[in-house]
Amino acid sequence: MPAVTVENPLVLPRVARPEETTSLARPVVKTIVARSALEGAGFQVWRPFPGGVDLQVTDPFVLLDQLGPVDNAPGQAKGAPWHPHRGFETVTYLIDGELSHHDSNGGGGLIGEGDTQWMTAGAGILHDELPSERTFRAGGLAHGVQLWVNLPASMKFTPPRYQAITRDHLTLLTSDDGGALIRLIAGELAGHGGPGVTHTPITYAHVSISPGALLSIPWNPTFNAMAYVLLGQGYAGVEQRPVSDHELAVFGPGDTLTLRAADQQRGVSPTLEVLLLGGLPIGEPIFQYGPFVMNTRGEIVQAMEDYEAGRLGVIPAADLAPES
Repeated sequence: MPAVTVENPLVLPRVARPEETTSLARPVVKTIVARSALEGAGFQVWRPFPGGVDLQVTDPFVLLDQLGPVDNAPGQAKGAPWHPHRGFETVTYLIDGELSHHDSNGGGGLIGEGDTQWMTAGAGILHDELPSERTFRAGGLAHGVQLWVNLPASMKFTPPRYQAITRDHLTLLTSDDGGALIRLIAGELAGHGGPGVTHTPITYAHVSISPGALLSIPWNPTFNAMAYVLLGQGYAGVEQRPVSDHELAVFGPGDTLTLRAADQQRGVSPTLEVLLLGGLPIGEPIFQYGPFVMNTRGEIVQAMEDYEAGRLGVIPAADLAPES
């Protein structure tokens, strides 16, 4: 269940429903079913892109992974041991569970339920994301998402940066009738700003929509727009295209996004849980290889050479596994 909830959403600032006569609703141009993949030390994720849609369509976003929800037995939870990144930003948003994060710049800490870890890899960094010792020993529900946000060529080698956005810093909003709870993580929505500081202009939010409720909100017309269903069933666009768990809806041009939750929700969630994401396309060539996102093949080769030479950072001695 979402970590950040509000008993009475009507006490929150409301996002007014755009006037139908003066706004342009974005149509749904495509829906993509996320595919299952294994990541890190062998945990399952659901991935709508890359693979399901061309990265020129999702630009400036390069990857979206959903972990869970999965109920781990004691000692079962897995994570992503030390690995490199260069050329983009990783955004990890945790809904259930607890992660421990470290990076070669000295950043990190515990990521709790409702928290966001925003790491700008930039010129290069090493990091890990592992279940905390408490959650590894006790087990329990794990659910989260990781989003990769590209950087333009002019910022590929920006110094690495870390932002810890705790649950109490999210911007909480509601729809015009209180039927939806909006957790704004980054960017701007209807004049409200999220806490995430971004190099690339984006809007990123997690929304819970009550059964039968309609969400209609303004959306920056210069941004692309997507809605990813974490849990539940509903309808995207004014044409009401059916969407369900692990499905991504890609919207066309316009200045308004519309979603509606099904009257009856099947599954573990009583509400429709959706990620809303959009950004200003960078419009540059994208070369991705594993943990590197650059503009040319030559830059990918250089990133691999720099990693092998230790120029992307060094694992702190305290985090090295002792020799057996």
